[in-house]
Amino acid sequence: MEIRVLRYFLSIAREGSITNAANFLHVTQPTLSRQIKELEDELGQKLFVRRSRSMSLTKEGVVFRKRAEEIIAMVDKTAAEFKSMETDIVGDIYIGGGETRGLHLLAQVAKELQEEHPGIHYHLYSGNFQDVTERLDKGLLDFGLLIQPADLSTYESVNLPEKDIWGVVMRKDSPLADRKVIQKEDLLDKPLICSRQAMMAEPGNSYLEWFGEEYKNLNVVTTFNLLYNAAIMVEAGIGYALTIDRLVNTSEESAVCFRPLEPKLDAGLSIVWKKYQVFSNAAELFRERLMEKFA
Repeated sequence: MEIRVLRYFLSIAREGSITNAANFLHVTQPTLSRQIKELEDELGQKLFVRRSRSMSLTKEGVVFRKRAEEIIAMVDKTAAEFKSMETDIVGDIYIGGGETRGLHLLAQVAKELQEEHPGIHYHLYSGNFQDVTERLDKGLLDFGLLIQPADLSTYESVNLPEKDIWGVVMRKDSPLADRKVIQKEDLLDKPLICSRQAMMAEPGNSYLEWFGEEYKNLNVVTTFNLLYNAAIMVEAGIGYALTIDRLVNTSEESAVCFRPLEPKLDAGLSIVWKKYQVFSNAAELFRERLMEKFA
């Protein structure tokens, strides 16, 4: 099936007759009729209802028109982008992610590209794991920055060299605030505020493995998907938030502090994208730079 034949098909659907479409396309009517007949034979479906002076789409033709329009739009967009590469790459890149320090690594790549190609623009979306992966799957994001543990089996990914450290955010006047590190036994009788993503029972979840069998005995009083909300609960004295470091204000003026877990528990970071994703030139260049730096 050739792109040229799809354009013939769409022209007939739009013009309503072989004659009008042939005049528009500057081809002969027999040529156009033959091409459409061969297309119908290839598909095994009748695409047009033929009358003496007009043609209209069958039910199958209506479905095929939608698909043909999508293909032609993609081909035209790609051709325009290749043409733009002759001078400079322009385009938009959509990146989603949660609360993590890994964003500054992506910002470095973005800055380098922007200096080389000022026509590239970035759009950031903040959300939890479910929000980001849902938008990735729908094609609303090009890339997602995810904190592990996370199921990456349906995505291509690059692990970033930066790692976050798991620990506990608590009020400074809490019983555990005078500890330098927090061990598993310290948390078994405490009200806990936990990330919903971290609590997913998936293979390789190092967060759950850290607790071992005692995970079943944890007193989880609140779950969260954004750490900002968890910090409010901690300040209110509702419980201890299990989270990663440097995302909550723990300055001298703050009412809360952070203590790392012992044994140490790292949280890896991954930048992901859909398998078989068709990128714009700008997004493809961004992906190539990610691979060069971090793969």
